[in-house]
Amino acid sequence: MVRKKIKIKKSKADKIMSCLAYLFIGFIALACFIPLIMVVSVSVSNNTEVLQKGYSILPRAFTLDTYIYLFAHSGVRILRSYIVTIFVTVVGCVTAMIITSMCSFALSIKTLKYRNVIAYFCNLTIIFSAGLIPWYYVCVNWYGFSNNFRALIVPQIVNVFNMFLLRTYFEQVPVSLYDSARIDGAGYFKIWMSIAVPLTKTGMMTVGMMFALSYWNDWWNALMFVDDRDFFPLQYYLYNILSNVNAISSGRIPAGAAANIALPSETVKMAVTIVTIGPIIFLYPFVQKYFVNGIMTGAVKE
Repeated sequence: MVRKKIKIKKSKADKIMSCLAYLFIGFIALACFIPLIMVVSVSVSNNTEVLQKGYSILPRAFTLDTYIYLFAHSGVRILRSYIVTIFVTVVGCVTAMIITSMCSFALSIKTLKYRNVIAYFCNLTIIFSAGLIPWYYVCVNWYGFSNNFRALIVPQIVNVFNMFLLRTYFEQVPVSLYDSARIDGAGYFKIWMSIAVPLTKTGMMTVGMMFALSYWNDWWNALMFVDDRDFFPLQYYLYNILSNVNAISSGRIPAGAAANIALPSETVKMAVTIVTIGPIIFLYPFVQKYFVNGIMTGAVKE
C-alpha cells in the first residue's frame, strides 16, 4: 500500500510570517557570526595595519607572525597547559557528574527524610557565601589546595544550580519503575545506576556540558591557588601571556623581559582567543542538540 504525503497549503499570511522569522533568525545568526570572523581575521593580520586602520572582517596584510610568536616562545608551555586543562576538565567533569547526579537523585526521592531541609540549605548557598577570605583560608590551610590538581578540580566540583536542574529530570522518571526495582530487591544505588541515569541521558549531557565548559574556562582557581607553572591551565597561562604583552606595549617591562620590544598587542589578543575557544567551537556542533533539548526539557516540569 502506497501512502501519499499530504501537503498542507500555507496561507499568504503564514508564508509572510515564515519569511520574517527566517530573516530575523538569519540576522541574529549573522550578528553572532561576524564578530567570530573578525576575531579570526585580526589574529592573522599585521599588528601595525590593525592599529592604524582598525579591525576588519578581511585580514589586513595577512601574516601568521602572531601565531609564530605565540608558539615559538611558549609552544611547549601552551601544550602542557592544554594537557593540564584537558585532564582537569575530564576528571573534574566526571567526578562532578557522579556527585551531582547522586545528590539530585536522592533529592528527587519524595520519601527521603529531611528532603526539604537539605534542599533548603543547598539553596541557601546560592544566596549567601562566607566571603573570599574565609573561602581562601579554608581551601589552603584546611584542604591543602596549593600547587596541585585538587586546587583546580575540587572548589567547583558541586554546583547547586546544576544539581537542581538535574533533579528535575530525575523527578520526571515514573516512580513505578523505582517501586518495581525495589520489589525485585534492588537498592537505591542500583536504581540510580541502572534506571535513573540511563533514562535521563539528555539531562546528564546538558549538565555535563555545563561542568565541562566551567572547568575549561576556569582561571580563577589557578590565580588563587597555583604558583607553579607546571600546573597552569590553558586559560590562566594565556592570560599571563596577554598581561605581559600589554605591559610591554604600555611601557611597563615585566621582570625577565627585554626592553624595546615591539609586540603584536592587538593581534595577540585575538590569537589567544582562538587558541582558547578553538576546541570548544569544533566540539559544540556535535553536542548542541543535547544541550538545547536538555534546556528545553528541564525548563518544563509536569
